[in-house]
Amino acid sequence: MKAEDLSDVLSSLKILPDKDLLVGIDSVDDAAIYKLNDNTAVVYTLDFFTPIADDPYTFGSIAAANSMSDCYAMGAEPKLCLNIVGWPNCLEVSWLKEMLRGGADKIAEAGAILAGGHTVQDDEPKFGLSVVGFVEPDKYWKNNSLKEGDVLFLTKPIGVGIINTAQKGGIAKSEDVKEAIHSMNMLNKVGYELAKDLEISACTDITGFGLAGHLFEMANDSGHTIIVEMDNVPFIKGALDYLSFGMVPEGTYDNYNYVDDNIVFSDDITTAQKDLLFDPQTSGGLLFSLKEEQAEILEKRFKDVNIATGRIGRVVKQRDKTIIVE
Repeated sequence: MKAEDLSDVLSSLKILPDKDLLVGIDSVDDAAIYKLNDNTAVVYTLDFFTPIADDPYTFGSIAAANSMSDCYAMGAEPKLCLNIVGWPNCLEVSWLKEMLRGGADKIAEAGAILAGGHTVQDDEPKFGLSVVGFVEPDKYWKNNSLKEGDVLFLTKPIGVGIINTAQKGGIAKSEDVKEAIHSMNMLNKVGYELAKDLEISACTDITGFGLAGHLFEMANDSGHTIIVEMDNVPFIKGALDYLSFGMVPEGTYDNYNYVDDNIVFSDDITTAQKDLLFDPQTSGGLLFSLKEEQAEILEKRFKDVNIATGRIGRVVKQRDKTIIVE
């Protein structure tokens, strides 16, 4: 479903107002937040999708990491998880067991609790989590609170959608597939832990809308323009080569349409680089907006744990275009 169609559907719903609902359906944020008292707010999210890897254990692990990512993107730690499963009767139960084991191991790695779930028969496998986390009511992160002069900091490389498409096409190199799986499998707990004591203006995680789609949401909703420095955007080795072979994920075109004419590119930006920015991600990294001096601290912290990241751009006053790629 197109984003604009979904927006129309959601806007037609009758939603009861509640002063303690801090983040709800009227926001494009990553999760809902409800204030319980002056010290605690609950962060609630869910996500699930069809297999992103052939190995059921790996798929389960990635799906769980992706589902918990929204909590981290809101400045919270996941605490309680429920499985969401669609499963065909024609598949081996042993595969289901391995998928759920992968999810359970990733939940344990996050320090969260698996407390049950719900399974239905479906034509193809689907797996994800419903996740609850906690945060102080005045300390959660939103994605539409950019500040002029901020630096944009991305914690994972992009390009996993392209690698997955190339793998399905039988041309992906094993080392590229390995890097993509490693990236998708890595919890955003790392980025959250390294940044939680810093002054974060805004945060989101990069998923289905691609980097450009999420940048558009952040800038458009906060009334700013984002300058993207293309040479500083981290991506998985091989992604641009696969694009030259036509390995463009279908969702890329939907993401182009979502951003529409709100983006402009310098003349030296290639078609492949444009496609890379719109590549739909699975379990992508966190995108932080923060002051220059804070970004320097965060960059050093990531280098100290040997994780490659990128300061990919900056926030400026609103211009004619929401995103400018240089």
